[in-house]
Amino acid sequence: MEEDELYLTSGDQVVTGWTDIRVTRGIERLPSDFNIGMTELYPGELNRLTIEPDAPCQVRLGDDPVITGYVDHFVPSITAGEHSIRVNGRSKCADLIDCAAEWPGGQITNQTVLGIAQKLASIYGTTINGAPEGIRVASDVTDLPILPQTNVMLGESAFDIIDRMARFSAVLAYDLADGSLFLTRAGTRRAASGFAEGENVQRAFIDYSSNLIYSDYNVYIQSVDTFTDLGQAGNQLYKVKDLNCKRHRAMVIISEGGGLGNEIAVQRAEWEAARRFGRSRVIRLTTDSWRDSSGALWEPNTLVSVSLPKLKFVAESMLISEVTFLRNSYSGTTAEVTLMAPEAFLPQPINLTPLYGEFSTPVT
Repeated sequence: MEEDELYLTSGDQVVTGWTDIRVTRGIERLPSDFNIGMTELYPGELNRLTIEPDAPCQVRLGDDPVITGYVDHFVPSITAGEHSIRVNGRSKCADLIDCAAEWPGGQITNQTVLGIAQKLASIYGTTINGAPEGIRVASDVTDLPILPQTNVMLGESAFDIIDRMARFSAVLAYDLADGSLFLTRAGTRRAASGFAEGENVQRAFIDYSSNLIYSDYNVYIQSVDTFTDLGQAGNQLYKVKDLNCKRHRAMVIISEGGGLGNEIAVQRAEWEAARRFGRSRVIRLTTDSWRDSSGALWEPNTLVSVSLPKLKFVAESMLISEVTFLRNSYSGTTAEVTLMAPEAFLPQPINLTPLYGEFSTPVT
């Protein structure tokens, strides 16, 4: 197969020859989606082609799967001079976004976010021998905390719950090329090559911002300052200074519950400073290939080097947060990539102090 050709498989059909291509994947978006189109080269070429909405499908770039899911729209069109079709769809995880969460009794107790997600995802997918296939959920994180009680509120989607529990568990939740949901943290795997001005970068811009960052991140024991007679040290636990902020701007973080809550509040101050600085420099660039120097597709949650001297930016490790594979008659075959510092994706420290009698291992 041609490595820069898109193949859409649906049923017993494998369709290629797409001239207008957009495929987008990312670690802060769910689900991955695609929008592709073609115009027939000779009369009647597309007459035999039938792609049904809701049909299972897989999108591959060369031999590499990028999206496994369902067709959302099949749009044939005609004009006086041409006949064309357009297809768009999303990964299997679309059902987690679109559909209301379902679970008997509306409550899941003493489970990790992995167990919760597996239960909520088990009812989706095509039916096999009278039972739903389910959406596979996996994780490479070994220290997931036990979440004592998860309530399923009527009307909220399955992913509303999973996303909330993922934050409590300090993980990211996004879909993989096989349509499964993956729970992980900011990646450490490095691509074979990066992006360099004058080599493989066609266009680039960097959003340098200051509105997200603060000069001081102050941690206090309580919100009412009753210890002023003892000096600020009576109530203030900790301070993080960010020298990247050139004027005085303060953020206050209040400890939750004392004890472990104080420790979590200190961690959160450090997290706020690192994450906000990471998100104050967002790179968006267009590269001339879908693949790195080894032939691997650009992959979300992968580290790359970036060298853009004219934009005053050089870094050894930036994380791909989103990638869009494109092809059209105007710009040819390109990829649009969004990058941020790995610190932008650090998990938020959460106080999950267990109550008396709660389980320390998941209930099965």
